[in-house]
Amino acid sequence: MHRLFAAIFVTAVCHLCAYAAEAPTPPFAPGAHKLQNGQANQLMVLGSPHLSQMSKSFDLAKLSLLNERLAEWQPQAIAIEEMSGLRCAFMRGYPQRYADTTKSYCWDPAVAKAATGLDVPEANAQVERLLAAWPVAPSPAERRKLAALFLAAGERASAVVQWLRLPAGERRAADGLPDSLVGLLNTFAQRRDESYQIGAALAARGGHDRVYPIDDQTAASPDGDMNAYAAAIGKAWDNPYTAARTRQSEEVESRLGTPAGVVAMYRAYNDAGAAEQTFRSDFGAALEEPSPQHFGRGYVGYWETRNLRMASNIRDVMTARPGMRVLVIVGASHKAYLEAYLDQMHDVRIVSTDRVLRAE
Repeated sequence: MHRLFAAIFVTAVCHLCAYAAEAPTPPFAPGAHKLQNGQANQLMVLGSPHLSQMSKSFDLAKLSLLNERLAEWQPQAIAIEEMSGLRCAFMRGYPQRYADTTKSYCWDPAVAKAATGLDVPEANAQVERLLAAWPVAPSPAERRKLAALFLAAGERASAVVQWLRLPAGERRAADGLPDSLVGLLNTFAQRRDESYQIGAALAARGGHDRVYPIDDQTAASPDGDMNAYAAAIGKAWDNPYTAARTRQSEEVESRLGTPAGVVAMYRAYNDAGAAEQTFRSDFGAALEEPSPQHFGRGYVGYWETRNLRMASNIRDVMTARPGMRVLVIVGASHKAYLEAYLDQMHDVRIVSTDRVLRAE
């Protein structure tokens, strides 16, 4: 009997040893399975300071060298950190949650609706129909009509692209584009905003007919006690990493008197080490803040969800033309998150900004 038990024990132990010796199956990693045949989509993410928050003394003409370098890369589609008209229309339909968010992030196309008679979905449908049969050399009248439709669709930056592609003498009211919309287009074309001064300007320069708004604020939700929320997050942000970021931003933004100085600023914002510092000063600090309401974790959850939805919008842009070069222009804090998320896609290759932002 003892021999029988001993044999059973030895067999069981040997079985467990053999099982333990087997290498565990590694978790599935989408980014490890890249396209083997054909041209992958190339994605360059340019992290930018928000020009609207910079000193009014900053001369937008100093963006010239940066825009020249980006144009050399020859992007075939340009995505910007702006909300689409359709996304804003959806959010306006849910004011109980998004009333404040739409006021902050969505342009109201009511004046364009009055001029064209089209609401946002109708105008978007017309835009898609026109672009599907768009001629190689559209007339000024066709561009003016499309600019009006883009405005009614809630797509300001794409309307500016059409406006900039018109000869200066053709930028006038006609063909369904009234004076009221001409005034808006001239105003939007001068916005101190990277989506316009870099994104729309590059799109027009490169012969594109639109830009792609990829921001998404649908993760936003009203917080019960905004004062307590702001106090908790502000306290988390009060740390040495934030102080260092502030000093560095002030330093690079003090040398913007030349186009080369602007490129140097963008080089600093897109430096590989910037992402870790941003995390430690902002999202990492908020993640660990100790409020019983978990304000920080709510903030980080919003931030991660927003970036995931932005990444899906960018991925969707690439689907129409596999193998394309896509330039994404976003606030610098988004850069590392979008690159990390999109590097998991099977036919996306992340392209460094180092060459574009090289020193002279």
